[in-house]
Amino acid sequence: MTVPDCYPCGREAEFGRLPPRECIAFDEHWRVAHGITTALPGWLVLLPRRHVTAIADLTDAEAATLGIWQVRLSRALHRVTGCVKSYVVQFAEAEGFAHVHFHIVPRSESLSPECRGPAVFDLLRRPEQERVTAGDADRLALSLRAHLGPSSP
Repeated sequence: MTVPDCYPCGREAEFGRLPPRECIAFDEHWRVAHGITTALPGWLVLLPRRHVTAIADLTDAEAATLGIWQVRLSRALHRVTGCVKSYVVQFAEAEGFAHVHFHIVPRSESLSPECRGPAVFDLLRRPEQERVTAGDADRLALSLRAHLGPSSP
């Protein structure tokens, strides 16, 4: 089921035509995309492929692979970006983004202290000229795909 005013559902409705940055990896329950307004290369978003607004509403099948996806993505980010750790965050409160989604955010050694922890979300509010370009996100997506291997966890 998709919901008309939901950004992730709109992208899912175009699944077969998505660019690499919008479909880095997937299985029957989850899709991985690069963040759309971030200034941080490698900011990933793990999305259920059906409309869900609360973690408690995930099916057992979706829940069974959630942690596996989070770890696989964190490992791939470590290999591709060299990050020292990754943050995993879920709120799903912004208008148009109430669809459950998990931010998997690479935290490099060089990330400034004022952008660490919850403050990393400031990197989603940078001016457009500071954001990761579509081309750069596509190139990073293809590199992550190569490290993730087959789409199913």
